Amino acid sequence: MAKTNQVVFFDTTLRDGEQSPGCTMHHTEKLRMAEQLAKLGVNIIEAGFPIASTGDFESVQAIASTIGRVEGAPVIAGLARCKQLDIETAARAIEPALRNRIHLFLATSDLHLEAKLRITRAQALDQAGEMVRLARTFTDNVEFSAEDATRTDIDFLVQIVTIAIQAGATTINLPDTVGYTTPAEYQALFETMHARVPGANDVIFSTHCHDDLGMATANALAGILGGARQVECTINGIGERAGNAALEEVAAALMVRRDRFPLENSIVMTELAPSSQMLGEIISFTCAPNKAVVGANAFAHESGIHQHGVLANPLTYEIMTPASVGVTANSIVLGKHSGRRALEHRLSELGHTLSKQELDTVYHRFTELADRKKSIYDQDILGLLTEANAEVANA
Repeated sequence: MAKTNQVVFFDTTLRDGEQSPGCTMHHTEKLRMAEQLAKLGVNIIEAGFPIASTGDFESVQAIASTIGRVEGAPVIAGLARCKQLDIETAARAIEPALRNRIHLFLATSDLHLEAKLRITRAQALDQAGEMVRLARTFTDNVEFSAEDATRTDIDFLVQIVTIAIQAGATTINLPDTVGYTTPAEYQALFETMHARVPGANDVIFSTHCHDDLGMATANALAGILGGARQVECTINGIGERAGNAALEEVAAALMVRRDRFPLENSIVMTELAPSSQMLGEIISFTCAPNKAVVGANAFAHESGIHQHGVLANPLTYEIMTPASVGVTANSIVLGKHSGRRALEHRLSELGHTLSKQELDTVYHRFTELADRKKSIYDQDILGLLTEANAEVANA
């Protein structure tokens, strides 16, 4: 099993994330987001896929030349297929960084080998070894990803991972490329690698989970339990198809459930919400309101029962404080499910202290309005108070 208790965060917002529809970023936007990722405390920034386009090469090189030149900055990584030109191009792009990484990938499932690459298993083994050795001539930090690992024959996966390690790979990534696996299976996969691969304890194993079945975060955490010590993830979980494991969800789970994950990491938790907000400003959409940790409703309460509990003690319905992830405060949302306690609390914040009878009168009017109106604003509440006062004056 893994010898270290440090979980490394590998952020691929600028690569896998940007590949998803609606998430394209211009050069200056990628630089701005990369600066925020460094502030967030990620260990590795996968800045792009340099061979993909001139623009991507220039963005990766610019990030390596600026953010990557700061002492203590994250490792700057560039993605490459197991092809010589890809590797040479990635090496040039990341070269300016004080610490850099070439991230190689090669499909390993029979489906991908036959339908996409049209090569045999033997050819894949040769290609993996040869290209990892080539990458090591440019940097001593090489990651090898066995694309579609979770649908790969386990004996062949052991073979190709062994060859990659022997060729000089320092990180081994076992991606759930199509979001197919389950947590128990994914945990067992890493346990198998540690048990069967020679030299497994000398490298870091990594998760890379997609969310096609809604299990990306759960699978990433299961991988950690299985011995993985790097998590590849994105801000807001953006990425191909249904997206990737969300960095903020993994980080929050490690913080809240230290009883299950007694591990360390470098994430600055109070930068989670600002990172999410910045990404939403840059790409064409923000995260869903009910998104875990950073969604607009993550710390919002409309139910009267929940509101009463949170006002008495936030721990009743919040497993972490808003401030711990960079959110300014929780939100008591007034609507048809709200109770007297929440209405009284909001009126007090607005400078009005009511007697029990006055509160009952306003609350009765409030529930009538809430049945007709989806959103209740402060001016609505003050209007109800004015109406109630006028009713008393005219009585």
